[in-house]
Amino acid sequence: MAELRARYEGCPTGSAVVTSAGDLPARWVIHAVGPVWRGGDAGEAELLASAYRASLDHAARLGAASVSCPAISCGIYGYPLAAAAQVALGAVRAWLGERTDSGVTDIAFVLRGDDVMDAFESALERLPSDGGDAWKPAAATRGGPA
Repeated sequence: MAELRARYEGCPTGSAVVTSAGDLPARWVIHAVGPVWRGGDAGEAELLASAYRASLDHAARLGAASVSCPAISCGIYGYPLAAAAQVALGAVRAWLGERTDSGVTDIAFVLRGDDVMDAFESALERLPSDGGDAWKPAAATRGGPA
């Protein structure tokens, strides 16, 4: 976090910044800022989608092939899980469809808690087919470290 504070003077909602991964088993950490839920009429969906797009744009610029994403804004920011899952999956699918040459080949959502996993699984089932090859969801796995 010291690198984050030293390199940036903040990160506006809907954007993202990059730091090294420190001791984590990754090359970089992309820090995205999603919106605080204010009832749904304050542009939250667009800001949340923008946070995912900005993260993926950074990953592509860095040459990352794989990216792990959390459920942005679903914790203390209070974004309703079902709505956030729908926005997240829609934004990622749209980005993949638009950026077929990005080099990003694997995007995994790393989700904590059965309620979050259930919301994303449900949103995935409701997501309309795009008819293309960019979106090939893998099976969900539950478990792992808490």
